Amino acid sequence: MQMMTASNDDDVAAELESLLLRRAAGGDTAAFATLSRLIAGPALALAGRVLGDAMLAEDAVQEALTRLWREATRFDPLRGSFAAWWRRMLLNVALDGRRRLRAVSPLDDAADLATPDPGPLELAEQAEVARQVQSAMAALPPRQRAALSLFHGDGLSMAEIAEALSCTEKAVEGLLTRGRAELKTRLSGVKDEQ
Repeated sequence: MQMMTASNDDDVAAELESLLLRRAAGGDTAAFATLSRLIAGPALALAGRVLGDAMLAEDAVQEALTRLWREATRFDPLRGSFAAWWRRMLLNVALDGRRRLRAVSPLDDAADLATPDPGPLELAEQAEVARQVQSAMAALPPRQRAALSLFHGDGLSMAEIAEALSCTEKAVEGLLTRGRAELKTRLSGVKDEQ
């Protein structure tokens, strides 16, 4: 009997979260504040496990909640539960943050570093490479260009790109694979020149 009670509680919680999200999508800030209070604790625990750092986890939850507010109208209950959608959003933010982390050198090593500013020759070379990359991107079919830009430029997930392009995630994979292959072919001389 206790399992039925837990299951019923889960169902009630899921319905409440969905209701609050719908109200938040309509601009109800009080509903969003209530929803945030309900999901912040478990979200912080999950982000902490993923990131292994409490401060980074707090930043990830804050960014994910901000994204949730902005994208509340995008939730479609026919495509899955709010909990799964929110978890995916949180994990995307946390993993993106994890990818941005870089090992840092001790401060004492800073004295041995050359100036980070590129010289005129390096700036000219960088500008030429950028021009060649832009030219190669412009030559791609629009959907491949969009998929590459959304994935590498905006950091969107396959699911988000699929939604943006109104296609399947498998189709996005194909667009990215073909686009990368075409860019590799078009830019093969660029690497050789470096």
